[in-house]
Amino acid sequence: MAMPMQVSLDEILSMLLARVDSLVLSDENSKSKFNIITRVLYKKGIITDDDVANSIREEHRVLKELGLIAEEPGEDVVKAIAENILQWIRGDVEALKKGMEEYERKMQDAMSRQQQKPKIDVAPAAVLQQLNRMGGKQGGGSKLIL
Repeated sequence: MAMPMQVSLDEILSMLLARVDSLVLSDENSKSKFNIITRVLYKKGIITDDDVANSIREEHRVLKELGLIAEEPGEDVVKAIAENILQWIRGDVEALKKGMEEYERKMQDAMSRQQQKPKIDVAPAAVLQQLNRMGGKQGGGSKLIL
């Protein structure tokens, strides 16, 4: 009878992290290859600005028909998505930097607004029961803590 193999939690986590690292590298490699090929096709005129916009419309049409999105985006959204993709394909570093800075600023604004919102903390049932016992209540009562 074979003995069961024992593996520590650290070993399992190390194996999982190594696998995730491998997947990340593979994904980055695929993205790099895709970007290179797309840039070559764009520079040769095989892919045009209109092709990108039409493909975005087609993608959203398919997603809508599959029921994965409620509605197709408007023309202004399609143009914004297309322009973002085209900036990447063209290698427009300045526009990409500006977009990244704007995105970071919006994220920081959203985080600061989130931190300003009042927080609601919910105590576990055991703590509420303990408070009820301390207050002399038995059974179904509860306390609201602010």
